[in-house]
Amino acid sequence: MMNKATIYEKAQEDLHEVDIYRDTAVRFLGYANEVGETFRAWVPINTVRLSYVIAMGYVFSDTADKSRKTYQLNYINNKERYRSVAFRAVDTLIWQSLASVVIPGFIINRVCYLSTKLLNWSTKWPLKVQKLTSTVLGLCTIPFIVKPIDTAVEIGMQSSVRKFYSVGVFEK
Repeated sequence: MMNKATIYEKAQEDLHEVDIYRDTAVRFLGYANEVGETFRAWVPINTVRLSYVIAMGYVFSDTADKSRKTYQLNYINNKERYRSVAFRAVDTLIWQSLASVVIPGFIINRVCYLSTKLLNWSTKWPLKVQKLTSTVLGLCTIPFIVKPIDTAVEIGMQSSVRKFYSVGVFEK
């Protein structure tokens, strides 16, 4: 098995390295489904579905990238290499799926749906104005949910799935 200190050092190096999936405009592809959800009232359902395809493409690309980087590390033998790559791939896939697609998509969907219902109940605005207001509210919500969701998913992963990993890939 690869030395835990070496893995930690590599992780620290990665923090100083530009990660195109976290530190560049590519990151916005992970938000495609949130944008799709905000426009659900205006566009055909297949457009919303396409936004999820784009977001999942981002998730799979990041998973492949992290797996490739893990594969390139030095290991004692191939068995440890493959185990580490598998754990990294599963971890990234779960984390990104939850933090970039499932949870934010659900939250934005509910924000738009509930705000439309609330506006319908509390105002006499025309339906188009209600839908436009909920769309704008949904778009404005996106930047505020990213960090809390990322943090919650990280805590959730640390206290659940990552406890079952049999190698110390994610430990200091």
